[in-house]
Amino acid sequence: MPMTPLSLGPVSAIHALDPARLAAVFDGSSPIMPWLDLAGTALFAASGALAAAQMRKTLVTFMFFAAITGVGGGTMRDLLIGAPVFWMHRSTPIAICLAMALVVWMTPHRIWPRLALEWFDGIGLAAYSVFGAGKALAFGIPPVPAAIMGVVTASMGGIFRDILAGVPSIVLRPELYVTAAACAAAELVGLRALGMAEAPAMALSFATGLILRGAAIRWQLGLPAYQR
Repeated sequence: MPMTPLSLGPVSAIHALDPARLAAVFDGSSPIMPWLDLAGTALFAASGALAAAQMRKTLVTFMFFAAITGVGGGTMRDLLIGAPVFWMHRSTPIAICLAMALVVWMTPHRIWPRLALEWFDGIGLAAYSVFGAGKALAFGIPPVPAAIMGVVTASMGGIFRDILAGVPSIVLRPELYVTAAACAAAELVGLRALGMAEAPAMALSFATGLILRGAAIRWQLGLPAYQR
């Protein structure tokens, strides 16, 4: 008895694409998307390597911290939206992580500003929150889950880094962190729903996330804590 071919849903159809067409789905839709992806990876990787530097670890540990921080959030996003895990199909993300680890390893710790880790993390947060939401939208994820995927992409790498370093997670600090990622991701989703072109929507959303996180780093801005 012949078997009836199963109908592929949107996610399964994406899995069936060849690598070149996969790249077109989430890299070719806007010139800014690949740059946000690479920037987020590099900056988060640098923050992971700086965490290892603060702990006086070995080069292997530098590379591990850089890799897990650089690709951790994107890995979680891809698993949740049913996309091929990005660094398993392209060598560039891991190469960037290892390169950032080497850069930090080869430079004296004293040349890095005191808040370098927070600023690298903050810029990476803005880039990855926008890229994560944009990629989720490109894969057919509805607006609200797509915005949440932006937050996951932006925050999970830092969470993994802090767990490995044995320090309180950055998301538990009082200043704005997840809120900045959520605002940037939600802004992108909202602007795209209103019909704005992808490149300006991403640029504006990135600026929002960076301004919020930068203000939180500079002035310790935060939401009111529970007092009852």
